[in-house]
Amino acid sequence: MKTPPERRKTPQQGAATSVLLAASPLLDGAGGRYFDDCAEAPVVTERPADYRGVAGYAVDPGNAERLWDTARRLLG
Repeated sequence: MKTPPERRKTPQQGAATSVLLAASPLLDGAGGRYFDDCAEAPVVTERPADYRGVAGYAVDPGNAERLWDTARRLLG
């Protein structure tokens, strides 16, 4: 599936959120949250037409704990 032209980003636009999170002292300790287009994404229950937001299961602390435990078990 190709990204429609109106949703495509330049390399600079695509990197902006990662650079912001890596370099900004304003976001120290912002782990465990989901960001999109240089802003924290809202938690959504259904995928909106503009594809903004993050599903609740993706930021659920219980899911993160289970994933961490599974990874540790698999790595020995």
